[in-house]
This record gives sequence, structure tokens and C-alpha cells, in this order.
Amino acid sequence: MLEGHKAVVPAGDHAQLLIVSARTTGQVDDEQGISLFIVPADVPGLKVRGYPTIDGSRAADVQLDQVKLPDSALLGAEGQGLATLEHAIGRGVLALCAESLGAMEVAKQATIDYLQTRKQFGVPIGSFQALQHRMATLLLEIEQARSAVINAAAALDHTDRITRERTLSAAKYSIGRIGTLVAEECIQLHGGIGMTWELPLSHYAKRLVMIDHQLGDEDHHLARYIALGQALA
Repeated sequence: MLEGHKAVVPAGDHAQLLIVSARTTGQVDDEQGISLFIVPADVPGLKVRGYPTIDGSRAADVQLDQVKLPDSALLGAEGQGLATLEHAIGRGVLALCAESLGAMEVAKQATIDYLQTRKQFGVPIGSFQALQHRMATLLLEIEQARSAVINAAAALDHTDRITRERTLSAAKYSIGRIGTLVAEECIQLHGGIGMTWELPLSHYAKRLVMIDHQLGDEDHHLARYIALGQALA
């Protein structure tokens, strides 16, 4: 029987099956004792409330109230679900990092095009040195984000857990910080038009900010990176 609440489940109101993690034994911070269950969306006691998010996608709050499941609903061995969960989240983190890098590329190109087109005092604003410096900083930061994503992809199947997870957390931290910077700077370089609904940039900017908060934000992954590093010492 499952009892509990899951918040901000991506596309949860569209799913026919939910994989729910639940503690079956042990204490809150124990690695062992987490089990995974396959829960049909129409099972009695399950309530799903969907809603739109600011980046145009959807999420849901899931309430489990005395949900009864057969033994076959258990996914894997009882109490051994953490490794599977971590494995799946790692791939989710990498996918988000890659998506963010793509969004940064689109925002960058749109901003370069705008700087070369918009004129002030009879010349393109991209000819102004102050704006060139800001754009150059963004280009360097995006290349750093690209390197972080490549490193994470290379380490995804690394046999050493700490090496793998540190690299993923390093990438997610970098993507969170740089993605937010790109979103803010690109809007600033566009001026007021950058926040209009008609311009795709505003939607990419919102998505970049939201990616930072999915599967752990930059503060979480920085702390995790440090903690994993201390485990090596």
C-alpha cells in the first residue's frame, strides 16, 4: 500500500503508468530501503492534478492515498531501487544539459542577428564595443557549457559511480549557471523586445531558467559535487 505525495512530476497528467519511488524500510537518509513501483494512472486512490508551467510544458502533483498494488507492481528487488533511480536520473540530467545547450545556441544566434540588424545612430548596435564585449563573454561561456556536456556524455557509463556522478553534477551546475546568464544577457541585448511573446527568444529564456530547476538546481549540484569529492579523499 502506497501513501504519499509527489510534486511537479513532468507531464504527469499525460502518463498512463507512473514509476513511483517509495521507502519500504530504513531511515530517511539510508541508501538501502528505497523501492520502485509501477502504478497505473487509473488505480483507485491515485489523484493527479495537472497544470502548465511557465516554460509552456506541463507538470502534475500526484497524491497517493492508500493505493493497493499487486506484488507484480514492484520494479526490481525490494529496497534496492536507489541505483536504478540514480541511473535514470543521470540520463535525465544529461538530456536536460544537452537541451539547454541547444537552447543557448538558438538564443545566441538570434542575439547576434539582432545586433547586426538593429541600428542606432545610423550604425548596427553590434558595432558598439560594450555590446561586443558582452557577446564575447557569452560565446566563451557557451563553449564552456558545451565542454561540460561532452564530459558528462563521456562519463555516463563510467564504471566508477563517484566519477560518473561528479561529472554529471558538474555539467548540471555549469548548465544552470550559464543557461541563466545566457537567458538574461540575450534579453538585455535585445532590449524590451526580448520579452515579447511574439519573439521566440523569450520562450527559450524561460526554458533555460526552468532547466536549471529540474532534477536539482545549480546550488544542489554544486553541493553534491563537493560532497562526492570529499568522499574520494
